[in-house]
Amino acid sequence: MKINIIYYAMLREAAGQSAETVETESAHAAELFESLKSKHDFSMCRSQVRLAVNDAFVDWDTPLNDGDSVVFIPPVAGG
Repeated sequence: MKINIIYYAMLREAAGQSAETVETESAHAAELFESLKSKHDFSMCRSQVRLAVNDAFVDWDTPLNDGDSVVFIPPVAGG
């Protein structure tokens, strides 16, 4: 299935892009994150990242469907 990924902050820097579409067989968001972590050498673990699927914050065991939009949000600092 194809999943649309959006990266922010440190994850965007590590991936070298703000978004990508990936072909995956990952059944859940956790599996997808782990495969992308290996691909892009992310230094963060899941417990440090918020997850949204189709514009809603969800748990890591959320099932994925073809065409989903997944956003990984690391902690950010700002003022």
